[in-house]
Amino acid sequence: MKKTNTMKKLMTLALSLAMTLSLAACGGGNNPLASGGSASQPQGSGSSAQQPTSGTIYKVGIIKFMDHASLNQIEDSLQAELDKLGAELGVTFDYAGYTACGQGDGSTLQAIAAQMISDKVDVIVPIATPAVQTTMATTEDAGIPIVFSAVSDPITDGIVADMDAPGGKVTGTSDALNTKMVIDLMIAANPGLQKVGLLYSKSESSSTKPIQEAKEYLTSKGIAFEEKTGTNTNEITSAVDALSAAKVDAIFTPTDNTVMSAELAIFEKLQDANIPHYGGADSFALNGAFCGYGVDYVQLGQETAQMVADLLVNGADPASTPVRIMTGETATINTETCTAIGMDLDQIKSAFSALGIQVIETTTQQDF
Repeated sequence: MKKTNTMKKLMTLALSLAMTLSLAACGGGNNPLASGGSASQPQGSGSSAQQPTSGTIYKVGIIKFMDHASLNQIEDSLQAELDKLGAELGVTFDYAGYTACGQGDGSTLQAIAAQMISDKVDVIVPIATPAVQTTMATTEDAGIPIVFSAVSDPITDGIVADMDAPGGKVTGTSDALNTKMVIDLMIAANPGLQKVGLLYSKSESSSTKPIQEAKEYLTSKGIAFEEKTGTNTNEITSAVDALSAAKVDAIFTPTDNTVMSAELAIFEKLQDANIPHYGGADSFALNGAFCGYGVDYVQLGQETAQMVADLLVNGADPASTPVRIMTGETATINTETCTAIGMDLDQIKSAFSALGIQVIETTTQQDF
């Protein structure tokens, strides 16, 4: 019996240490899950039945799936907008003690969600599909409302029943990607496009639909494709080497967290191979890819914060609050990469403009 109790204590200590290390390493936000916070909510966890008085404090739990440029953008924008809205509404959205990063690990995400139940947060904001799914499963019986951020396909992934009437205690913002437009941009930039590399992680359900859409659209255009996947940075790097050896003319990646987190490790390889990489968010280009097209993640974070405020302050019901689908009609071009792979920026801007797509220029940033 003593051995069993000792083992349990050791396991508990190990999990606690793993969470501490993971959360401490998480960038793009505030101090994660600092216990003993002074925030209090007179209405009780997850309740917005009473009209708040000036000075009301709401505990907002934020769970980021992993640490990379796209999700950091959302987290930072979400927090800044909560601060702004709090000042305007005369309330406080306390996220500082309830923000954490799962570092892409399911067990860590589950432990974080469980801790937020214990902390009696008033709402949880999970960022990215895997974080949402784990949070929903862990908090199912806790009654805490969830306002998700950056879910590409909420219905297919079983997160909501209907985009206009989600049902239950879950709603949020979607970063659904216009896959056909990304392919059209490729063709506009290179009318002789013959083979496209599809680079993504099979472990992420959010990539399934856009990859299938890309295959179907490329086939309809008579363009061949080469498919490579990976579940971590080393595997993604190897996949890039394989696509380069296959002599693809361009590479497409949807809003894939695994590839996004590996972008800084692969963009120079792609520059050396003269292969333009098109990603499903501007943050890909900010980390070295040729082009990022899709949702403005700063705006997405702001929209998510507005939904949180509407739920907590105005008593909005998640079950009947439509999921907000963000759209992006802007292509972010990395001018350094454009030059490195021998493409003419003026020609690219003209070609994209003909499709009604505005071009924003950027350079490679290691962190932002």
